Amino acid sequence: MPLAIVIVLLVAGSLLFHVLSPWWFTPIASNWSMMDDTVKLTFWVTGVVFVAVNLFMAYAIVKFRHRKEQKALYKPEDNRLEWVLTIVTTVGVALLLTPGLFVWAKFVTVPVEATEVEVVGQQWNWSYRFPGKDGTLGATDAALISADNPFGVDPNDPHGQDDILVASPELHLPINKPVKVLLRSRDVTHQFAVPQFRVKMDMVPGMVTYFWFTPTRVGAFNVLCEQLCGVAHFAMRGRVVVDDEATYQAWLASQPTFAQARAEVAGDPAAGAALYAVCSACHGAQGQGNVAMNAPKLAHQAGWYLARQLKSFKAGLRGADSRDVYGQQMSPMAATLADDAAIRNVVAYIATLPDERPASTVHGDAARGESLYMTCGACHGTAGQGVWATNAPRLAGMSDWYLARQLGNFQHGVRGAHAQDFPGAQMAQLAAALRDERSVNDVVAYLDTLR
Repeated sequence: MPLAIVIVLLVAGSLLFHVLSPWWFTPIASNWSMMDDTVKLTFWVTGVVFVAVNLFMAYAIVKFRHRKEQKALYKPEDNRLEWVLTIVTTVGVALLLTPGLFVWAKFVTVPVEATEVEVVGQQWNWSYRFPGKDGTLGATDAALISADNPFGVDPNDPHGQDDILVASPELHLPINKPVKVLLRSRDVTHQFAVPQFRVKMDMVPGMVTYFWFTPTRVGAFNVLCEQLCGVAHFAMRGRVVVDDEATYQAWLASQPTFAQARAEVAGDPAAGAALYAVCSACHGAQGQGNVAMNAPKLAHQAGWYLARQLKSFKAGLRGADSRDVYGQQMSPMAATLADDAAIRNVVAYIATLPDERPASTVHGDAARGESLYMTCGACHGTAGQGVWATNAPRLAGMSDWYLARQLGNFQHGVRGAHAQDFPGAQMAQLAAALRDERSVNDVVAYLDTLR
């Protein structure tokens, strides 16, 4: 009898939790209300079965409880009961599966008026590509992917020249217009998911998968990867911003085309030398860094990373926090570089400077730091050499005091908190794995042993 009461209470508690739970669907922002209807039907079917089975079990415990004067009836076969259970189970499974098949059929039947956007997933970042005025996306090839051609667009395909490239993890879409989403992975299996749109789809290397939806609500919505894609899977975040038509068109017009990106003139070291004169006052004539001026080593840091940080300082993604005293000092210095061409020039000059190893200033347990660095090495490389594909700069041979300070800044929200600093936000989450100052010092001490 006590067990039967426990089972009944379990059923009642489960029903109350389901009805009163604050964890429910996020407010829908697309045309896929059918997804919600299908999930609700699943709840009803499984809920009815859950209640029926458990209440029957409680009834059986009471009705057929042990009595000394009763003898159990042994009945190994009951064709009638087996037929009833088979039919009921079949109906239940059909109720669960059939609506989903109808939803899936509509999910992959794209309206003819839908525009296209390609989503490219990689460890651990999102980027996007739109067709240009010709309305056709250019051909791509994984063998063509490089720092200068991150989408792997075939330069010999005329359709690719006007493709619009969005290097940021933030995608903008117009409201109330259907869009076909083409999904491509550069490395491992990812899954593009936006909970508010009720859409998700696997991204498999070597394949292009797709779905479609219509955004129905203006706002910003998080993009998640829902396939375990590596050590930073949890930090693989993006954003879809749904705009009115005018705002969307203005944003789209501000993005570069493939032809424009390829036409960018490489940096001129000679022109960069004059621009670097301002930088050298703190960072040193050879880019060696100066701890007294709070200026880290720049020489032989990856050019793409230096350019991104200079742009971040200019745009206010870095140096905006009142606690980031040294970042605030750097922001006006970065502003002396008038445009992207000036940034490319100064970065090109820095690339010509000698790679002098700075003196060690941080002391820690390098052996312990080696084990802690295993997570970091998944992005920055086992030798701390930096990996362009994972947006991870070089760490080995750089200013150790600066590395320690930046890890602390990431941990305390001084850096990586800006809404547009997606790489910084990833790093902030990963830096949290180093739980105290000792761990930071140990990792930095290990980095100092790398060559």
